[in-house]
Amino acid sequence: MVKTLQFQRVLMLVLLLVAAFVGLGYRLVDLQVLRHEQLLVKAQENTQRTLLVSPRRGDILDARGNLLATSIFVKTVCADPSLIGDRHAEMARVLAPLLKVGESRLTERLKLRTIRLDAGGEPVFDKHVVLKHKVKVEEWKQIQQILTSQTFGLATGKLTGAEKYFLGNLQQKAIFTEEDQLRLYPNQALAAHVLGYLDKTGHGVDGIEKTLDAELDGARGWRQMENDKRGRELVALRQQDVEARDGLNVVLTIDSVLQHIVESELVAAMEKHTPISISAIVVRPRTGEILAMATLPTFDPNNLGDGDKEAKARRNRVISDFAEPGSTFKIVVVSGALNEHIVKLTDSFDCERGRFEFAGKVLHDHESYGVLSVENIITKSSNIGAAKIGIKLGEPQLYRYICDFGFGVRTGIPLGGEIGGWVHDLTNWTKLSISRIPMGHEVTVTPLQMAMAMCAIANNGWLMRPMLVDRLEDSDHQIAVKYSPQRVRQVISEATARQMVTALKTVVSPDGTAAKAALEHYTVAGKTGTAQKIVNGAYSNEKYFSSFIGFFPADDPELCISVVMDEPKHGYYGGQAAAPVFKQIAERAAGYLNIRPDSLEETPLSETIAGGSPSLFGKTVAVPSP
Repeated sequence: MVKTLQFQRVLMLVLLLVAAFVGLGYRLVDLQVLRHEQLLVKAQENTQRTLLVSPRRGDILDARGNLLATSIFVKTVCADPSLIGDRHAEMARVLAPLLKVGESRLTERLKLRTIRLDAGGEPVFDKHVVLKHKVKVEEWKQIQQILTSQTFGLATGKLTGAEKYFLGNLQQKAIFTEEDQLRLYPNQALAAHVLGYLDKTGHGVDGIEKTLDAELDGARGWRQMENDKRGRELVALRQQDVEARDGLNVVLTIDSVLQHIVESELVAAMEKHTPISISAIVVRPRTGEILAMATLPTFDPNNLGDGDKEAKARRNRVISDFAEPGSTFKIVVVSGALNEHIVKLTDSFDCERGRFEFAGKVLHDHESYGVLSVENIITKSSNIGAAKIGIKLGEPQLYRYICDFGFGVRTGIPLGGEIGGWVHDLTNWTKLSISRIPMGHEVTVTPLQMAMAMCAIANNGWLMRPMLVDRLEDSDHQIAVKYSPQRVRQVISEATARQMVTALKTVVSPDGTAAKAALEHYTVAGKTGTAQKIVNGAYSNEKYFSSFIGFFPADDPELCISVVMDEPKHGYYGGQAAAPVFKQIAERAAGYLNIRPDSLEETPLSETIAGGSPSLFGKTVAVPSP
């Protein structure tokens, strides 16, 4: 009996041991065979990771190497809610004043959330939650110090081993960072429309930041790492370590000193004339290099607003706004007629005492002019004279010169948002078009297009592509890409260009429409424009675009400067509003660049105010000419 009982106990023990070994064997098979791939992935997630290494975004420099945009390394503060558990409210209370983020928002962000189920049906938690971008390195160090001193509501004197491990995670691992960069613009709003700005992901949104985003951004590197159970890297097991390639630096043709000169003069003109906007461009005619480009209102790319007003201020009106140019467009018809040898500067046209009937509609001049030479038509800015030259040139030829001067298409400047303006196809011209287009109606242009057309005259008839980027350099200032001036086409002959310069010089004489643009030590050639705005389908008698485009020294031009105002007050003629701004910019620019004078005689600064009266698609209206 005793032996039987002992045998039963031994048998029971053996069965239990067999069952235990069978269970253990099954478990081993389950872990090593059935769930091998799943557990391997989990193990690798715990010990192996790929660290992406961000390249430094390249700088943007002006033509003289002055810094316009740069980047510093900062942190993106993140959290692993799986390590925070039920202490999300306590963690949010600590972080809120440090990150300057609302406590309630942080509490929600720190809650543990399931993002999906894995192949085995087990929950996968969100272990990466972004709390704040662009945190400076010194701020992150301060956060680390404060976190290590917090207990998060745990009674530290009575903690178990597991609780101590949990607290260690809260203090050291639950909140972590990723490398990020902060884009800085040291000169605030200077050249903001040229530079552009970045979005929250660090990619260019506008300006050069967008156009050359890939070149500035560089290429990311990566490092495949394996950690021990304490999270320390096992360097010997590092599989790949690819260095990041920093972005290239972009060197512009913009000169920050000239840019400042232009912007400061625009601010003064804005205060005096209170226009909706005012824009200016400074171009080197021989190369097409843009030395300054500005428009007001402007913005600070360091502090972008999100309202409608701020959004409008970010629009680069030099390339994105278009309007009828007015009398500055007369350079197209006159240079075309001269180039075709249809007229000479000395040829005369009867300006009909200021009233000319064509195709059943009357075209008016701002003065009761009689017979004027072609040169004086430019000097006085006669609408009737320009119309008669256009009629003599003919529709096909006029249309060809409009296109050859670059109107109706984009200039190709490396900035986003450029529009090509509006030029009717020849088949859509009306009977009146040949008399209205020569004076700058029925076409729309951007300020940049009009400036480049004037530069073509200053550059012996060659139209240049506007040049804004001089070169790309690496971090050691070795040139990676060098850009060169590009000729688009020769629009008029060199001889014709010289004749146009002769005529355009008279515009800034005491008898011309832009006497206030005359410089004391330099001869200036240029043209005024005063174009009525179209409001509700009709030309307004109260709202104007005023402009002046000129270059100097006239016979060997160094600079071409365009000034355009939208609805100026206290004087709206181009010769009244825009010409004095040109003068101020030109004088300061000449002194800064040490341009050699070509005239030692003081130029009188008298002014002739003029006007005109073309029609709006058949409707007789009064329109100022200069």
